[in-house]
Amino acid sequence: MGRGKVELKLIDDKLRRQVTFSKRRSGLIKKARELSVLCGVEVGLVIFSAKGRLYEFCSGERYAPL
Repeated sequence: MGRGKVELKLIDDKLRRQVTFSKRRSGLIKKARELSVLCGVEVGLVIFSAKGRLYEFCSGERYAPL
């Protein structure tokens, strides 16, 4: 038996919103890593928080800008 559907709407409580963002960000990065390993592809992921903080994930080699 699976979980019920989650209604997608903005979470009003700022603390709950931050906790949800943190957990889902971690889960998304984990899925990107799994996709890279299982399928042999390079994956790049860029996430900006509400405060403008940058989170990134890169599965392949990182190339320095010229």
